[in-house]
Amino acid sequence: MDAAFVPGVAVVTSALSLRKILGEVVDPEIPVLTIADLGILRKVEEAADGTIRVTITPTYSGCPAMDHLRAEIERVLGEHGHDRVAITTVFAPAWTTDWMTSEGRTKLEKYGIAPPRQDPTEEILCPRCRDDGSRLVSEFGATACKALRVCSSCGEPFDHFKEI
Repeated sequence: MDAAFVPGVAVVTSALSLRKILGEVVDPEIPVLTIADLGILRKVEEAADGTIRVTITPTYSGCPAMDHLRAEIERVLGEHGHDRVAITTVFAPAWTTDWMTSEGRTKLEKYGIAPPRQDPTEEILCPRCRDDGSRLVSEFGATACKALRVCSSCGEPFDHFKEI
């Protein structure tokens, strides 16, 4: 039996292992992205008393997914034998799309969403045909973090994850 599941046995878990576990927590609005991909997982550590302390930053202050994400963090850690969890939400510094991982950006594009640009002067590429010509249809898509665009080349609509 794994020592992590033996009652009364304290097991120190590395921050790297905890981050791997938390890599199972996906964004409910864009389920191909994890909280690590998004860059909202700021810090994770195990306190001396065994409590797992997780610090997260929402993508924006009114993000409706935060309650769900906190519950998922607790659920996933609990499934791995960590029953004492303290989650802190911090708003400063404010989240930025610069915190997204390159893997997360690639996942977005494969999912059909144009990732945020690292240089706002770059053209927004259609995630389907990779053409750089598109027109803005709506500043807001299905979520506040995305804009709806239509590709001028293939004619397909697509979401663009806006730069923040």
